[in-house]
Amino acid sequence: MKLLSKISALLLASTFVLSGCASTGDKASDKSNDEAILAKKYEDYQASAKDTTVTIYGWGGSDLTNNWIDHYLADKVKKEYGITLKRTGMNIDEILNNLQNSVQAGEEKGNIDIIWINGENFYTAMNNNLLFGPFVDKLPNMEKYVDVDSDEVKYDFGFETKGYESPFGKAQVVMVYNSDVLGPIKSADDLMKAAKANPGKITYPAPPDFTGSAFVRNIIYEKVGYDKVKGLDPKNVEAVRTAIKPALDYLKELKPYLWKEGKTYPAESTQLDNMFADGTVIFDVSYNPNFASNMVENGTFPKSTKTSVFDKGTIGNTHFLAIAKNAPNKEGAMVVINEILNFDSQLEKYKPEVWGDLPVIDNSKLSEDQKKEIAGVKIGSATLPQAELLKKRQPELPSALVPVIEKIWAEEIPNK
Repeated sequence: MKLLSKISALLLASTFVLSGCASTGDKASDKSNDEAILAKKYEDYQASAKDTTVTIYGWGGSDLTNNWIDHYLADKVKKEYGITLKRTGMNIDEILNNLQNSVQAGEEKGNIDIIWINGENFYTAMNNNLLFGPFVDKLPNMEKYVDVDSDEVKYDFGFETKGYESPFGKAQVVMVYNSDVLGPIKSADDLMKAAKANPGKITYPAPPDFTGSAFVRNIIYEKVGYDKVKGLDPKNVEAVRTAIKPALDYLKELKPYLWKEGKTYPAESTQLDNMFADGTVIFDVSYNPNFASNMVENGTFPKSTKTSVFDKGTIGNTHFLAIAKNAPNKEGAMVVINEILNFDSQLEKYKPEVWGDLPVIDNSKLSEDQKKEIAGVKIGSATLPQAELLKKRQPELPSALVPVIEKIWAEEIPNK
């Protein structure tokens, strides 16, 4: 999925120098105000939110996603609750820096209500006390539609969400390939064979690009195993380097067969998408299982485009919504997020022609008619069935390990 910042949590955290801008009294007041809000009933939030404005900040690089927010969601909350929803497209590092500056300056009300966030950025935001909560247990649709005991809801890249994030949608890494030239890429070994048979026609985005970083972690899972990596101490870089050596060796062997002999890599996943579209390469990677079908439908990718997952599985994660610590409209934000968790909203954004974002709803909580509606969504020509994806879904590593792996990749692979 191409939706989060390319900046590492460690780098971002290093730019945050928390000072004592707010007095002890101010902090106590903020806490008291938040507790008062969280003590209310959901009906009170709806009443308070009527005829107000809610802002939502997040990655704005997808027209499909933007249209769903700007039209379907905005129209829905306007009609049902009188809420005016305003979206601002911005990279997550900019969002968090904006929020940090506002909180640090002691602003009682900032300009951000809802934040589209996950992974290392949520870890950083929590560690710097930038979020409001815990709020998710106040949302009726959370209990009605979501498996609240699922690890994919309770944890974000191994970090406990503690009720400060509401699930938004699901993503899973898929391998995108031109079936006129390649067969399904179902393992790292399949990819190696394809690269050797088609030198210069395969590559992947350079970490810390979000998708490129996930691709490298998938290779680590293949060659090392998730269970052997998940418990590593991120502070012990050399121990991590030693543990992932089989994957590094694989990437070094792969390198001379890549585009430009691996001397350079696409800086962003969007660059690789463009290279696949114009035939420069015959392989792509996406965090959105429906992305390739959408690109086929709009004529950008060839009709021969297909997707596959590794037999051992590919990384899946949940992307979330949080509320800013000094959000000007916390009650309205909760109403909007609750609406996003509604069955109709999750169904609409699951449709490939709308967005193709995998739902976060638990099918066991749905009526038979709702189950039929989900099952009846027509997937695109390059999309794998949801049942197959879920069967091959692997968990994410703890967020603190991600920038360490990216650092090791940068030291071991490029320009070597």
